[in-house]
Amino acid sequence: MSGWRFVPLVAVLVLLSGESWAKPYVPESDEVVLEHLPEKNDPALAQLKRMRAALMMNPRDLNLAVSVVRRALEAGRRLGDPRFFGQAQAALAPWWGAEDVPPTALLLRATLKQSQHDFEGSLTDLDRLLAAHPAFAQARLTRATVLSVRGRYADARHDCEQLKGYVAPIVFIGCDATPASLTGNAAGAYGALVQVLAQGAGNLDLREWALTLAAEIAARRGDFGAAERHFRDALALDPHDAYLQGAYADFLLDRGRPRELLPLLRDATKNDMLLLRLVLAEQQLPELRESFAAHREDLSARFDAARRRGDSLHRREEARFRLTVEHDVKAALILARDNWSVQREPSDLRILIETARAAGDADALKIASDWVAAMHLEDAAVVTLLQVRQ
Repeated sequence: MSGWRFVPLVAVLVLLSGESWAKPYVPESDEVVLEHLPEKNDPALAQLKRMRAALMMNPRDLNLAVSVVRRALEAGRRLGDPRFFGQAQAALAPWWGAEDVPPTALLLRATLKQSQHDFEGSLTDLDRLLAAHPAFAQARLTRATVLSVRGRYADARHDCEQLKGYVAPIVFIGCDATPASLTGNAAGAYGALVQVLAQGAGNLDLREWALTLAAEIAARRGDFGAAERHFRDALALDPHDAYLQGAYADFLLDRGRPRELLPLLRDATKNDMLLLRLVLAEQQLPELRESFAAHREDLSARFDAARRRGDSLHRREEARFRLTVEHDVKAALILARDNWSVQREPSDLRILIETARAAGDADALKIASDWVAAMHLEDAAVVTLLQVRQ
């Protein structure tokens, strides 16, 4: 589920070494991790609230605004709560629509637009930033990530190539691994990741990121034993990483091991995307009927609330919910098609195929099969789905 890292996302703001523009925010201890709890019970959220209050008194304080945005983005990504992205955008208000924007603010604006799935807006900002500062490695890695999400793999690989010599080898290799592995070079991308990991390269954050990438590529190649090892090694480094938890949960679901998700996600129900995986697991376990019904109702209400807000961040996950849990094929297909118009990663392709098959939509299936052929995509699950007769 590489696309979910909104991805997801590689934690771009904490990955690069030698960044000359702004010192990235790295939590100093577990106490700084932002949990989705009331402020009075959570020091990190209380601190974020105090920082936002201070910023209101001096909204053009760029250093304070940068700190607020980074912490709000971290909270939004970990908790799957888009309200934190609203807080981040509010912190950037003086620079949100401006033309003359400091490089750090412009990078954060692009990153936030990415998190809001405004990928074209993000690319516009990143193009402008890199035109003025072509050696800005952090911006180039961010752009490569966005380009990969949009399915522009050749452009993404070009950006990754420009990182060579400016970042640690594990960052360069990790950057290239996703677009390379999705365009016919999965074996080479995987081998490069395994080799750099074996050399002991990178800090814990970088190693967890690279291990997760290796696990996803191995799974797509059908090497499930290797994928399992990489997932477990990554979880040993950070068992609370929401993206990693979701990726491993999907792996377990695909392997028919729903019961193993329970200890992994039982305490992660505040994150909508992890709650979805828990619902999918509970659906398969008859003894958890009551828990499944309660979580199903809760998740449906969250999707409905997001729609009323005009929030379309989780179309892929809602399509999966509507198809697999609610059995509403028509709604699921609309969501999957809409999602494919925005982001084009393997998990987006997979839900498009699954909904198209369920609905008998030959046009959507042709879109998917043409994409696989054009990209030379190596993905065992996707290929299997496309080979199933209607």
